[in-house]
Amino acid sequence: MRYTFLLIVLLISCTEKAPPVTFNSVTIETIYSDSLSIRAIELMGNSLAFAANKGTFGTIDLSSGKVRSNVEKYHDSLPEFRAIAHTSNDFFMLSIASPALLYKTEGNGQMKLVYKEEGEGVFYDAMTFLNDKDGIAIGDSIAGCLSVILTSDGGKTWTKVPCSQLPEAIEGEGAFAASNTNISTKGSKVWIATTSGRILYSSDKGKSWKAYQTPIRNAEPTEGIYSIDFYDEDLGFAIGGDYTSPNNAKGNKAMTLDGGKTWNLMADGIEPGYKSCVQFIPGSNGSGLVAVGFTGISYSFNMGKIWEELSDEPFYTIRFKNDSVAYAAGKNRISKLTFK
Repeated sequence: MRYTFLLIVLLISCTEKAPPVTFNSVTIETIYSDSLSIRAIELMGNSLAFAANKGTFGTIDLSSGKVRSNVEKYHDSLPEFRAIAHTSNDFFMLSIASPALLYKTEGNGQMKLVYKEEGEGVFYDAMTFLNDKDGIAIGDSIAGCLSVILTSDGGKTWTKVPCSQLPEAIEGEGAFAASNTNISTKGSKVWIATTSGRILYSSDKGKSWKAYQTPIRNAEPTEGIYSIDFYDEDLGFAIGGDYTSPNNAKGNKAMTLDGGKTWNLMADGIEPGYKSCVQFIPGSNGSGLVAVGFTGISYSFNMGKIWEELSDEPFYTIRFKNDSVAYAAGKNRISKLTFK
């Protein structure tokens, strides 16, 4: 009987998850610099893809540090790219303002225009793929609903979702093209964060939608949700604020435990204030979060209840490669961040 008890104890102890590693500092190493505003990065295997203003896009080999960059012109203009995405085979980039230009890689290494939208109010903010076939991009509201375009053929063709299939937009509702993190996906589920502090949710890859209100403050045009991330299908985090009043930490951070239906404010009135991007730390069991903005880098070890500023270095967006290494982009640079 004693041996049976000891065996049970050993089995339980072996299956217990190790506590997540906590961070006390971050080391920042610039791996690319240019006179650009870089708000969209994506990890693609051992490469980091990016797109920016001045029509500039490219990749960085994370082993060698070699940078390959190019410029995409549209007639005589240089598009400003703030959204990128990728599948196993292709890279995509999407420009803001009218005309909205969505490009896809071709076999010859060139970029092919696969979607264009023109008109008053056209402004796309973020893009991602759920898998190698299904992708989504979102933009500000036009004619009474948010702009949502979908692909189901790996990005070869894109179709705009009619307003009849989307929740009615609040006047002036859109999304912030600040970090390409207004969309989060898990499986067939999609969450979109808006300037009105709402979450638009789809359980079927964007075919049908519901809207849920969060307590994130949104009274001013510069307020609302700037970024969301989901750790799994239930646990998600939203962050925002007001970039014109970056120290105001009231009503700018919220968490959901039920897949986005209900949200509770976290660290209300306590730093950090405005941030443009938030990401869960891989392997943290949903406890670890890092948020960045032009105000610096903040870290939480307990689901956003308590935050610590690790650096005042400014960035717009961040992506984790593993549980201690991330890459961040901002004004004139892309950097490797090593958390310790």
